[in-house]
Amino acid sequence: MSDIIHLLPDAVANQIAAGEVIQRPASVIKELVENAVDASATRIDVVVEDAGKTSIQVVDDGKGMSETDARLSFERHATSKIREAEDLFALRTMGFRGEALASIAAVAQVELKTCQPGSELGTCVNIEGSRLVGQEPVACAPGSNFLVRNLFFNVPARRKFLKSNQTELSNILQEFERVALVHEDIAFSLTHNGSLVLSLPKSTRRQRIVNIFGKKLNEQLLSVEVETSLVRLSGFVGKPDAARKKGAHQYFFVNGRYMRHAYFHKAVMEAFEQLIPTGEQVPYFLYFEVEPANIDVNIHPTKTEIKFENELAIWQIVVAAVKEALGRFNAVPTIDFDMEGAPDIPVFGGSFPTSPVEAPVPEVNPDFNPFKSASSPSARPRRTDWEALYGEAGGGDARVAANDFAGNDFVQPDADDMPLYADTKEVLEKSNQHYQYKGKYIMTAVKSGLMVIDQHRAHMRVLYDRYREQMAGRNGQSQGLLFPEILQLPPSEGVVLEHLLDDMHALGFDLSVLGGGSFSVNAIPSGTEGLNPVEMVRGIVRASIEKGCNVEEDVQHYIALSLARSAAVAQGQVLSNEEMEALVDDLFVCRNPNQAPDGKIIVAILGQDDLDRLFG
Repeated sequence: MSDIIHLLPDAVANQIAAGEVIQRPASVIKELVENAVDASATRIDVVVEDAGKTSIQVVDDGKGMSETDARLSFERHATSKIREAEDLFALRTMGFRGEALASIAAVAQVELKTCQPGSELGTCVNIEGSRLVGQEPVACAPGSNFLVRNLFFNVPARRKFLKSNQTELSNILQEFERVALVHEDIAFSLTHNGSLVLSLPKSTRRQRIVNIFGKKLNEQLLSVEVETSLVRLSGFVGKPDAARKKGAHQYFFVNGRYMRHAYFHKAVMEAFEQLIPTGEQVPYFLYFEVEPANIDVNIHPTKTEIKFENELAIWQIVVAAVKEALGRFNAVPTIDFDMEGAPDIPVFGGSFPTSPVEAPVPEVNPDFNPFKSASSPSARPRRTDWEALYGEAGGGDARVAANDFAGNDFVQPDADDMPLYADTKEVLEKSNQHYQYKGKYIMTAVKSGLMVIDQHRAHMRVLYDRYREQMAGRNGQSQGLLFPEILQLPPSEGVVLEHLLDDMHALGFDLSVLGGGSFSVNAIPSGTEGLNPVEMVRGIVRASIEKGCNVEEDVQHYIALSLARSAAVAQGQVLSNEEMEALVDDLFVCRNPNQAPDGKIIVAILGQDDLDRLFG
């Protein structure tokens, strides 16, 4: 039998490795910028075209490379960061595997110009798909200049799965922000299609956060500072009133490296327990400094998952440090008693009274007997007009129960204990009397039993269908604002909003781009008066980012869903019978009255047999 195992060519092996390290243009920028940081650069400039699909250029003023190092750097497992396995537990650099440049060169056309300080000439290396095209001396500035063209040019299947330019640019900005947040002593700039997107001069850590996310965040941050034998923890956490349901800026860094850590996230939220509503998040920027021997960063290709040796102890330190910051800045709310209308309680003067204080004498009625029955003029008379009583019931509730959605069928789910759902195209007959239960459900009688409608979901379905029709017809009605609202977004969210402007204009929004991540909200859709315009727009942007909207249909769905969820009648809001009647009418005109646009159930039927069984 012939041998079937063989060694893969280096080019194929590099493409396989690139699949783990280089997933999208943002991965290229992350690796090149981190290499520039390791090269002791004081300024790093990033230039991208078409969100990195056409070209990515990263220029730094670091140490540069010699002619031999420039060629060797593109080989697999070639690195200057470590020399033996023990060095993995003493890492002080961002990179160490020696796979990044080899992976990039395997799936793109790369040109490197590099020169060491003090040298007259540098080196220019050109590589395409792991194949050396040329190497020659060149005059260039000290440092390194990487130009990556046509990413995934030789792997068309990978290039096909790239998202839209707006999505890819948003991912690039996220990776760029993560590096910039932890290296405030380095100046950064990012240019896209000839426009300067982000310019960050050298600054303090707090100022770097403000430069990226806006001045408003500066007022919401509290300083955290603690040093122990296990870890030095510094950074900032948000005040309790900065909590929000989505989009809170949350970052962990360890030894200058961004990381995700669900366990430490729970520690931060533990410190805010009972200070913020359930389900909401607070912003935080926390920087850990630990001994490299006590962490393991070599457990994930992107190096964002890090294992700590003393996780439990550090968890307790995080909780204590955040609580201390909240207490030190009086961020914990105090009890404020409402003294308006309170009785005036007299107090003693500066000295004790000379006369003795007499004890109060209670008044007791010895003739009182709680078991003695006695008639009273105020006693409530019993109603004996039984026929009239039943007549009222028969003329009211009984008549209501007689109404029905005549000629409609109902679908029974698989589970026996599930309610019936209305499967109706139109309502031919229905009750005109409704009952609202706890400000949440609308209840009305039908022939099959009792119909229960979730008022919030029902209104959300009605509004969603209305918004989708407006977007399809591009005829959204606007309500102008007397004073325009200014919205400030970080660059990673600003590019997403620019992509959504056309669809939001179709809904009735009027937004003006002011530059630098600032937008002016001039008008909002009719029917959303009373809602916060800035938070509405911010919520739509976050929903689009979370869902990774790429196709126009998906974008329009999440815009309409976010706006409908914000504008729908809230749970607990009391409705008049006329308002409930109008809502039910509008609901059953919708194409799918049983299901909210987010997939949740709107209508349930408690069958007549089930009701009879309860009282049987």
